[in-house]
Amino acid sequence: MLTTAFILITPLGASLISEKPCLADSFYGSFNGQSIFNLSPTCFASMPKLDSGVIIPTYHPIQQLVWIQKQSVDEALWMHQNTTSLSALDQLFNRLSTTLEPSSTDSRAYGDQQVFITSESDAHYEILYHTSSAALLSLNPAAARIVDTILPPFYKSSLLFTSRASYVPVPEEKVEAVKRFLSSLKFNPVVASIVNSISIPQMKRDIRYLTGEDDDSPILSRHSFAAGSRIAAAWLKEHFEATGATCELKDFLVGFAPNVICRYPSTVETSATVILSAHYDSRGSLGSTKAPGGDDDGSGVVALMGIARTILHKGLTFRSNVELVAFAGEEQGLLGSKAYSRELREAGANITVMMQADMLAYRAPGEPPQLGLPDVIGTLEVAQLVSNVSAIYSPELKVGFTPACCSDHQSFHEQGFPATHIFERAGPIIDPMYHNSGDISDRENYDFDQVKSIAKVEFATLLHVAGFDLPE
Repeated sequence: MLTTAFILITPLGASLISEKPCLADSFYGSFNGQSIFNLSPTCFASMPKLDSGVIIPTYHPIQQLVWIQKQSVDEALWMHQNTTSLSALDQLFNRLSTTLEPSSTDSRAYGDQQVFITSESDAHYEILYHTSSAALLSLNPAAARIVDTILPPFYKSSLLFTSRASYVPVPEEKVEAVKRFLSSLKFNPVVASIVNSISIPQMKRDIRYLTGEDDDSPILSRHSFAAGSRIAAAWLKEHFEATGATCELKDFLVGFAPNVICRYPSTVETSATVILSAHYDSRGSLGSTKAPGGDDDGSGVVALMGIARTILHKGLTFRSNVELVAFAGEEQGLLGSKAYSRELREAGANITVMMQADMLAYRAPGEPPQLGLPDVIGTLEVAQLVSNVSAIYSPELKVGFTPACCSDHQSFHEQGFPATHIFERAGPIIDPMYHNSGDISDRENYDFDQVKSIAKVEFATLLHVAGFDLPE
């Protein structure tokens, strides 16, 4: 039987790309320390012996590739679920066999949207790679688009784009620029006054609308395919624009809710841009149509909104371009941010710093307020900058590393932009409502004070990096 493709799964290191440059243009993405490449015959033939990893020959036409990965959650959550990671994957494979019917749905592109890998194969799915905590599947495209709705709660799916991307390391000059911000950072009483003005009561009103807890909200779910995600996108656009931003709803894949991209222009001539982001799509319990996403990631979104409203109230202008972005498609594999980061890379965008706030609100009983930074994927110097800013403007936060992975910052990091993730805990995920229809704001341990403390750090970092002016 002839092979149709060779897929390489291996830990990604700079030396791997330098030794085999052909890999740089066959990159699908990194997932919890493992990177996936689709090898050309020439690249495969010249591959050296790997220290670790696996090369998988495929014998059937590849449909939609989907990576399934166990998330880094606290052991207490697994005990509460009364299952193991291996049995959870087995349950998923059983559901795939019985729940998702083959479909001839064709995902065609329109406008400037991208398209998924398609195939005429009638197979439900093919397991290309399988460990106790991860799997690579080839799925019917229609089934792949909804596979996240039947996942075990502590697993995440990532749909791989049909077009492979080039892996771009963060250039040294970009890292050096961040180091200069680090070396010059010091307390600014004006910055402290500005960031302290973020309103908790307003954030409470905002999150209740997004989760549907507000009786006047029509939103039941913000899943990327749900009607509520479009309502949320339009609502976010309206409210960000009310703060003086120029916003657009930017489609990226057929059927998905759009990215909400809002810009505040620089008052000086510069291409430099600072991006703060969160994802507004959500995921609920297995079998439920309700996906309020109060912590994941409504908390990150309302932090952005709190920053935007303070920009308006203070009359702030910036000496750098500033973007506040709410991504969709994060729960299906960072799809909205992958599309946007690749677009920016192709346009030669000058991104100084990108920060993604994902899950800010849950604080476990007995634990102090915290801020987690990525232990693997991201620009270490940006994480250090955020940590130093936190020590100055939100010293109540205990800062440390988290294995929680991965969020939209990764898309930017892989395109050569300095980026980091901002998380609610210096440790694994511990929110019992993670990927659960009970993820609302009106519950124990949903801590708005912690959300504000972290939002202050985001905002202060933005002010120091972008530069700002107040009205006279």
